[in-house]
Amino acid sequence: MKRTAFFISDGTGLTAEALGHSLLAQFEKIEFERITVPYIDDADKAREMVKRINKAEEIDGMRPLVFDTIVNSDIRDVIAGANGFMVDIFGTFLNPLEQELQSSSSYTVGKSHAINNEGSYERRIHAVNFALDNDDGARTRHYDEADLILVGASRSGKTPTCLYLALQYGVKAANYPITEEDLDDQQMPAALRPHKEKIFGLTIEPERLATIRNERRPNSRYSSMKQCMHEIEEIELMYRRERIPYLNTTAYSVEEISTRIMVSTGLKRNR
Repeated sequence: MKRTAFFISDGTGLTAEALGHSLLAQFEKIEFERITVPYIDDADKAREMVKRINKAEEIDGMRPLVFDTIVNSDIRDVIAGANGFMVDIFGTFLNPLEQELQSSSSYTVGKSHAINNEGSYERRIHAVNFALDNDDGARTRHYDEADLILVGASRSGKTPTCLYLALQYGVKAANYPITEEDLDDQQMPAALRPHKEKIFGLTIEPERLATIRNERRPNSRYSSMKQCMHEIEEIELMYRRERIPYLNTTAYSVEEISTRIMVSTGLKRNR
């Protein structure tokens, strides 16, 4: 079974996407074609959007799902005339909130992604730059500034997690790859020892690691099942021996990995 889902907004569409994806994830047996359409901010664009929704209904033989975060009620009314199942996110939640808070919404386009707190925005940008500058053990001399140091095998998810932690939470996260040379010594790398309290480990199932590495270096020793099993076994032994908290990333998205790290370490958002 396949259904089309539109995420429509008069802004970036990120809010419609985030809530829509969360809701659709509960329906694992259904395949969704997901289409995001940002900046539907006038009646002409809305009418073109209606044509797209109606075309999808003709092709699929079923109503598309339409998640929208359009602030302007006139534009929402145009979209509501389409042959789709409408999930009006702002309309559903803003009216009850206005009644409860006894206050009117500002009805400002793009408000959820606006830079309302300049300090928070600057901290997140600095954290992203820090993650990029301290990727793959590049600059261990800057670890004093780090909030967190992720360690793990190559391709276990360290870099995307560091970037997500920086962008979403303002966390300065460095990452250090555990290499075969480190494993031969059977000790924590010297560059990490002074910062042990900041270290968090990532691990991954060897089968998944081999698949990921084969996309980068097919049929190499680096991507062989034997090598992946050896590295993961030794790295997990090191985690346990050094009492480093760690997480198996195999079944988790970057968002889930990051959230679990925040909870496990007690790190706070840098707002």
